[in-house]
This record gives sequence, structure tokens and C-alpha cells, in this order.
Amino acid sequence: MFEAAELDQRVSKQEFEERVPVLRASLLDAQRLLAESDFAVVIVIAGAEGAGKGEVINSISEWLDTHGLEVHALDTTSSEENERPVLFRFWRRLPARGRTAVFFGSWYTLPIVERALDQSDEDHFDHELERIVEYERMLARENIVLVKLWLHISKKRQKKVFKKLESDPDTAWRVGERDWEFHETYDAFVAAAGRALRETDKAHARWNVINARDRRHRDLTSGQILLGAIEERLNAPPPTPAGPETPPVPPRVNVINSLDLSLRLEREEYDERLSSAQGRLGNLARRLTASQRAAVIVFEGTDAAGKGGCIRRITRALDARWYGVIPVAAPTDEELAHPYLWRFWRQVPAGGRFAIYDRSWYGRVLVERVEGFASRHEWQRAFGEINEFEEQLTEGGIQVFKFWLATSPEEQLRRFEDRRATPYKQYKITPDDWRNREKWLAYEAAACDMIERTSTEFAPWKLVSAEDKRHARVTVLETLCQGLEAVLERKKKSER
Repeated sequence: MFEAAELDQRVSKQEFEERVPVLRASLLDAQRLLAESDFAVVIVIAGAEGAGKGEVINSISEWLDTHGLEVHALDTTSSEENERPVLFRFWRRLPARGRTAVFFGSWYTLPIVERALDQSDEDHFDHELERIVEYERMLARENIVLVKLWLHISKKRQKKVFKKLESDPDTAWRVGERDWEFHETYDAFVAAAGRALRETDKAHARWNVINARDRRHRDLTSGQILLGAIEERLNAPPPTPAGPETPPVPPRVNVINSLDLSLRLEREEYDERLSSAQGRLGNLARRLTASQRAAVIVFEGTDAAGKGGCIRRITRALDARWYGVIPVAAPTDEELAHPYLWRFWRQVPAGGRFAIYDRSWYGRVLVERVEGFASRHEWQRAFGEINEFEEQLTEGGIQVFKFWLATSPEEQLRRFEDRRATPYKQYKITPDDWRNREKWLAYEAAACDMIERTSTEFAPWKLVSAEDKRHARVTVLETLCQGLEAVLERKKKSER
């Protein structure tokens, strides 16, 4: 993989001084056009220790306007990041459209180092590489241009660089025991890195392997690759706009209209079961908090199905320090400037906490699909991206609970009229609610499609008959308790 990168490639001082001003001017022109574009740039700087990754970043920072540049030098993870899935620290730092971000320490670092040090097996390494491929594919689809630079030096050259740095008091601090440990495992590191590069070198996310022996060649080549990537995207033809879509139609018999909406609870039974479930939930929440696990609870369903009422019955059982309720509305300008899942990754809960979503990331395959706010390509690929997101949550110790609350059109109309007639409920009813009601069948079809394609073994959907609010609230609470008990029991068994 790295044979060509070990050939002797050099740039003279004179050539470097002649070419850099031209490159800098071109980069600044491209950056100005980028600022007005619909895409962002992410630069991944990786490679062997001693190859000059930091120096390349310094050159890029000097050549570009820093007002449109973000540099993220990531080494050890923070306590906040340790409590969340691995990709959380990278998602939260993705640049908005029109900007450039450099990652010095990326999603490649940990998998390669762990494999080189024999801290992970082949299967785990393969799984991590597959996840990286999916992540980068999603970034490319979300208008992020990936520029991946691998700076390579030979083992002999690495040792020479370390010795030279150590001999100078002003640079000796740059070489520590960890660097020499990496040097001793150089062959294993190169083998793991070579495999990672081969498996993740895709058309949308190409690797550029650069011979880093000569500083001038290394920096100049890095800048030229960056310029080429930006210019290629700037010169690409605009995508063809999609035409209007035919509203989806649900199957005559489906998982939603097959729900038994006649289920009811009388007041006395409701009060008894609600009180019991809330007490049970409070105890389970304390155990969950003590175990440093977290939970995400998602509520979707027809308008006026009682999502808010269910959420209030949950929060009454919890300590206010343990949870956050996140109402999801139309995305802000800042959120629209980032990949779709960015705003949800930023709110991934820490260990011991509950995140309760009143509407969620499923908006892309529901309202955005039905109302035409997302293209067919966008909402169709969202199913896989959402499943991957939820799988990463569960692997990171976050249990995902998803509830779909269903009512009949007649019951919805009755609740709409009640809201319109009751002063303190009027804030709950909007013109959008009435418009959405006219697309009942389209929303039902989209919801059926969503449930079928995103009900997984790690994050299944629970469909709840919400015609009777008392029945819906008790069902949600009891289901939540059962799920938390199963999670805590699995954790207990794993610790034996």
C-alpha cells in the first residue's frame, strides 16, 4: 500500500518558493467560492508518527483564511465523550456548509492503533471499518467533501526524525515514550493502516498517500490535493431537481389500522396501574443512573395522539436532574447547514440520563417525505442512516425506546375541536395540524413504511392504541419499565 510513498520525492527550495504563492492565491479564491456554496470540506490528516501532520496543518492554516477554517486536534477523549458513542466527538465538530474543518486525530485513529497494539481482533476491526465506510458515505451524501491525507515515512526515517527532535532542547518535548512505543510497533501499525486505507478508499472518500520524507514536497502536495478537491466540487454540474412525488398510499390492512382502538381503562384501574408504574419507573431510573447507562425515548404518532400527556407521566416519576425533554420542530438555519442527523447527535444523553423526544429524527421519513421537504433520495437513504445511528446508541450503552401513538381520524377531530374550544389548549392547535389531517392516508403509509424498515432488534417500535389516553399512558409506562428491567438484568448478568 505504501511502496510508492517511500520513493525519493523532493521539491527544491526554489521550486517551493515559486509555487507556493500561486497555490495560496488559488486556495483563497476557492475558499471564497466555497463560502457561498452548498457544501463543506472535511480534511482528515493521518499517518505515521513523525511524518509532520502538525506541520501540514500549520501550512494549511497559513495558506487559508482562518475565518472559514476550523482545526480540531483530537487526542485523548474527554469524560463527556467517554459517556457517549465513539462518533459523537466527530459529529459535534462537523463544519457548516461553506466552511472547512481539519481533523488531526480522526475516526481512523482508535481502530488502527487498537489493531496495531493487538487490543482488538480482526472481526472488531472489520466492524469498525464498515462503520467508517457508512459514516463517510453519509457525509458525502450530505454535501461534505472529504479530503483524506495519509502522510507516510519509513521506519528508518521515523527513527531518524525522533532522534533529531530529541537532540534539540527546543524540540525534545515533541518525542515521548508513547512515540517510541509506536516506533517499536511500526510494522504492525503499517499493516493495520494499509488494510484500513484499502477498505475505506471509496470513490466518495479517496485516500491520498503522500511521501512525507521531504517537507516541501509533503506540504505542497497536500495543498494541491486540497485545492483540486474543492475546485472539482465547485465545477461539478448542479444536481437535477426531483419532480413532484405521488403521495404514498397505505396497504388496505397494515400494522397501524390493525391496532385495536377499542382498548380502554376505567379511572380506578388507571389510577392504580399508573401509580404502580410510576413508582416502578422511579426505582428503575435510579438503578439506571447508578449504572451510568442512558435511555432515549422517542414519541411519534398522529397529531393530538397524546404524546405530551405520556411524556408528562414519565417525567413525574423522574428526578428533574436525570432527564431532558426535547421537542423537535422545523430545523433552524444552523441545523440546515449541517448533515441531517447532526442536531440529534449533539443531544445524545450522557450516562445516567434520559433524553425524551417529542418528535424526532423520524421527521425525515414522515413530514419531510409527505410534504416534499426531502427528496426521494434523501428520505429513502434516511432509513439506513437512522438504523445505523440507533445501533451506535445502543452499542454506546444507550437504550432506545420508540413509541408510535395511534388514534382514529374521528378521535383526532374530536380532540382538535376540544383544543380549539378550550382557551388553555388553543396553543396546541395550529393551521398545520388541519392541513396534515387532509393527508391522513399519506402519513399512515409513510408511518407503516417507517415502522417496517426501522423496527430493529436493538430498537423496536412499540405501537400503542391511543384512542383512550388512559390506556396509552399506562401502556407506555409499563412497556418502558419492562424494557429498563431487561436492560438492567442483562447488565447484571454481564458483570457476573
